[in-house]
Amino acid sequence: MAIQQPATRPAPKPVAVPANPRFSSGPCAKPPTFDLKKLADAPLGRSHRASEGKAKLLKAIETTREVLGVPDDYRIGIVPASDTGAYEMAMWSLLGERHAEMVAWESFGAGWVTDVVKQLKIAHTVHTADYGDIVDMAALNYDHDVCFTWNGTTSGVRMPSGDAIPADRAGLTLCDATSAAFAMDLPWDKLDVTTFSWQKVLGGEAAHGMLILSPRAVERLESYTPPWPLPKIFRLTKGGKLIEGIFTGATINTPSMLCVEDYLQALDWAKSVGGLQGLIARADANAGAIADFVAAHDWIDFLAKDPATRSNTSVCLRFTDARITDGAAFAKAVAKRLADENVALDIGAYREAPAGLRIWCGGTVETSDITAMLPWLAWAFEAEINA
Repeated sequence: MAIQQPATRPAPKPVAVPANPRFSSGPCAKPPTFDLKKLADAPLGRSHRASEGKAKLLKAIETTREVLGVPDDYRIGIVPASDTGAYEMAMWSLLGERHAEMVAWESFGAGWVTDVVKQLKIAHTVHTADYGDIVDMAALNYDHDVCFTWNGTTSGVRMPSGDAIPADRAGLTLCDATSAAFAMDLPWDKLDVTTFSWQKVLGGEAAHGMLILSPRAVERLESYTPPWPLPKIFRLTKGGKLIEGIFTGATINTPSMLCVEDYLQALDWAKSVGGLQGLIARADANAGAIADFVAAHDWIDFLAKDPATRSNTSVCLRFTDARITDGAAFAKAVAKRLADENVALDIGAYREAPAGLRIWCGGTVETSDITAMLPWLAWAFEAEINA
């Protein structure tokens, strides 16, 4: 007579829950002090070209410079279409004078490769690495123009530093820093074009991009005209000269003044927690809590293979348990359990990335919420592996 095995008793659910279960990698969590009432000063129903609107836009530019430590001779502009609009504006306006080195180790970098290879069709070399790895940045030719992401939002792999970029380069460096700005030290002397969006590390609203140009980038804009036509939304020069108004708050098209007000409030909050270094410390603490969890559990690991390149914002994880036969289905099921319990929302891996989870750890996330969520992750894993 066969002995019936007792059913596996489900693990008890943790007691503590995150105060804020929002761990999406974009749009990201609002600052902890966010309150709609704080946006009451937005000049709604007013022209963005009126004195009040222009002053708000200029303040957003100047406070960005202050918090990020952008050099005084770099231009900062608010442009349309989020980070994508800012980066494509830079590529279509600046590339083509010389060979382009295209660098990709995740999906967004791969998108910039597509622009150059299939749309602009200029002389290029493509350097790629698999998810979890990074391109050898020291092997690139910096007498060419180099296009890369600082932090791979969909892979959790970031540049460890800018040391590989030579100070005496002849080409320009175009850096997509959308999930790095306000969470990582960016070496401005190594970056000629830097772009990001408000909805990442400061938890701002979408559809507005930031474009930061070094003096070398401005010189290229004023001395080189690309051979292809540029739509109005991409034009940074007029008559061979930089349109300075873009970099003093005279935006190319109409911005949302409600979103501008929200960004200003986020910048004020950033200053209140210690500015850039305070934001970096908050992100490091969040990512550190996950690192401790990974070290204590043998069924999960980072997607980034080298600890020196692990992101402190878009932390990507993979399940390693040999009992898992369908990684994508398992990860999706774990993410659903956490969402159903309202303890972690939107933490599935990016659709083109390897199966796993992606947990946003930027400075707007409280470490207490990360530490409250992690026992639930262990619970969800056990529940699903024994389902």
